[in-house]
Amino acid sequence: MVPEAEFDSYYGRPVIKPPSWQARDIAGYFFLGGLAGAGSVFAACAQYTGRARTETALKVSSLAAVSLSAAALVHDLGRPSRFANMLRVFKPTSPMSMGSWLLSAYGPAAGAAAACAVTGRLPRAGAAATGTAAVLGPVVAAYTAVLAADTAVPAWHGAHRELPYLFTASATAAAAGMALVVAPVHENTPARCAAGLAALADTVAMKAAEHRLGPVAETYRQGRAGRLVRTAQTLTLAGAVGAVALGRSRPAAIASGLALLAGSACTRFGVFDAGVASAEDPRYTVGPQRARLERRRAR
Repeated sequence: MVPEAEFDSYYGRPVIKPPSWQARDIAGYFFLGGLAGAGSVFAACAQYTGRARTETALKVSSLAAVSLSAAALVHDLGRPSRFANMLRVFKPTSPMSMGSWLLSAYGPAAGAAAACAVTGRLPRAGAAATGTAAVLGPVVAAYTAVLAADTAVPAWHGAHRELPYLFTASATAAAAGMALVVAPVHENTPARCAAGLAALADTVAMKAAEHRLGPVAETYRQGRAGRLVRTAQTLTLAGAVGAVALGRSRPAAIASGLALLAGSACTRFGVFDAGVASAEDPRYTVGPQRARLERRRAR
């Protein structure tokens, strides 16, 4: 009897090419896009419920976030013309193509909504822009998860069902945190409730992703990615508890909001680093494939 051979690649080289994206640009792009998209939904709700200061502040923050998000994407691409070239093609099966068109539609809507809110002019156009940004906002918050999961990176592709929920929950936590920071205390009740629900959804989505990933989930628990994910969970839960329990205090609301924002950012950077780590180790590429093959044979 010959013992089963343990897999190893030639010279220990990765089986797939690790992502060439820069963490600062792309993980920041993920975070800022989520903050902008969820913030537009919060802004529309604030406008509908008569929370004027919250509405204006969130519209401005969403415009700033999507602008910085686009700048980070262009910086990673190297030249602005490369982003423009992506608009030459409309390909529904490509998350990158759809994301480019989505940003091109969402950005002007968020800008018009913010401009009308700040100046007080063209209220009907502002309302239409606010509604458009609010409709596109959830897609802006979630599509980056689809973009990552559509790759061959094991830690991303293996969690393709849970990753959009994780990114959406994290974006909601970030937008709730921003609302707690910028909104007066008497207007922050919806943000406090959203913070608690977002923290719960974030925790459940992360645990579900780790359960589905099996051995690949080690990349979310070890190294730099593990530290970032644990920090994200701690900050998100602490921010949510502070928002729910102490949100009527202005200093506590600001501290809780900052914790939620930092937790959301750490989640994006942790997911990014876990993906890179899983692509660099050939065990995480071939191991899950063999496990799926064995399950099919057993059935």
